[in-house]
Amino acid sequence: MELNSVKETGTGTGTAADVLVVGAGPTGLALGIDLARRGVPALVLERSGELFPGSRGKGLQPRSLEVLDDLGVVERVLACGDHYKNGLVWQDGKPVHEWEMFERVAPTPHAPYGATWMVPQWRTQEILHARLRELGGSVCFGAEVTGVVQDTGGVTALLADGTTLRASYLVAADGGRSGVRRALGVTMTGETVDPDPLLVADVRLTGLDREHTHVWRGADGDSAVVFPMGGTADHFQFVATCKNGTDRPDTTPDGVRKAITLRTHLSAEDVHEVMWSSDFRPRAALADRFRDGRVLLAGDAAHIHSPAGGQGLNTGLQDAYNLGWKLGQVLRHGADASLLDSYEQERLPVAADVLGMSTHLHRSTISQGNPMSQRSSVVHQLGVGYRGGPLTAETRDGLADAALRAGDRAPDAPLADGGRLFDVFRGPHFTVLAIGAEPPAALPEFARAHREESGGAAHQAYGDGLFVVRPDGYVGLATDDPRQVGAYLARFRG
Repeated sequence: MELNSVKETGTGTGTAADVLVVGAGPTGLALGIDLARRGVPALVLERSGELFPGSRGKGLQPRSLEVLDDLGVVERVLACGDHYKNGLVWQDGKPVHEWEMFERVAPTPHAPYGATWMVPQWRTQEILHARLRELGGSVCFGAEVTGVVQDTGGVTALLADGTTLRASYLVAADGGRSGVRRALGVTMTGETVDPDPLLVADVRLTGLDREHTHVWRGADGDSAVVFPMGGTADHFQFVATCKNGTDRPDTTPDGVRKAITLRTHLSAEDVHEVMWSSDFRPRAALADRFRDGRVLLAGDAAHIHSPAGGQGLNTGLQDAYNLGWKLGQVLRHGADASLLDSYEQERLPVAADVLGMSTHLHRSTISQGNPMSQRSSVVHQLGVGYRGGPLTAETRDGLADAALRAGDRAPDAPLADGGRLFDVFRGPHFTVLAIGAEPPAALPEFARAHREESGGAAHQAYGDGLFVVRPDGYVGLATDDPRQVGAYLARFRG
């Protein structure tokens, strides 16, 4: 759906879609995909004339790869990236120390993506944009939202060119400087993680191998890191701390070349092109609320992270994954709009925990001029869950401490027919997984049943019982009573 087909200039109002998604970053694109596959008319608005051109968010965590698997793009993502390379420390132009930057966890039958995968953000966005278009969605570029007005029937977005667009809901995925958040008056509470700015640039260079992440530590406490970008022939990301009172690093091509020659053993002639550059001061901030009536905040519009540990983009993807199915149940299946309250109730505590982890990691590594510590598997986000949340119902007794419970991520498992549980879960539906039990005979149109015998791989992961797996891959209900399945699913329809 193109903007020109729905907009009216001046004071006119165009009914654009059921949902307006503001921002075509990874969060907004993922949400657009999820809504499109649910048959929810959505329009993604991007104030820039193009997708973000830089590599800023380059690490996709295993849980995000599972999300991208469900959205139908994980094979493309894996084909366009690579594992993070071991770190290699340089001193006086010579390599002196090598170490493994990220803890590598082997894939298992229950967690098929075992390591952080490096893909430049611009490439991830290209893949998501292509998937959105495959599903009939589109991005309206050059569409800057400058104001938002709500009433009992919907929300109206005012664009910079005077266009007004009408929808049932609006999702702000327009980044850390979110104009929608400011228009709503939603404040963010946070702190400066590091008083010193970072310089980040995408460059083409020679003189370094692509089998390592290259690190330099200066006597003044500055550090520099050069990452070979996965899925490219000669692109690297250069990241440098800027201490000693530097207020704002020079982000011009000449400034980037100068920074590289000062911090590394490379010469200016080794830098063949500066494709993108930016500077920022790492902050940690959390919006005071994620829902304001018919407007919801997601991604960096809701939480701003240090880059340490690669958490920001991943948390935003999972915001979209949590929110998409809830909007779908409200708009397509008549669920009460109060279901959307659970988005903030579930995601705000997760964002707060991730912020604390990434802030600690930044201060113990980058702020200390010591980027050489290993990032443990806690950054993989496979342990994120919603136990005790508003949509979680665990009714079984006498469980072992290590047993899977309602609220946990629903693990994968190989099936006797050669498939996987993730194949069963893939799509916009709920799944009633019956292991050593019979599923209810009648289910609503948005739910499917799958039965497995006791003793197989699925039984090893789940145990016996009935498990309602939400569309975002978490166990909502775990029970031994089939009557509870129907009552639980009734919460998600009119």
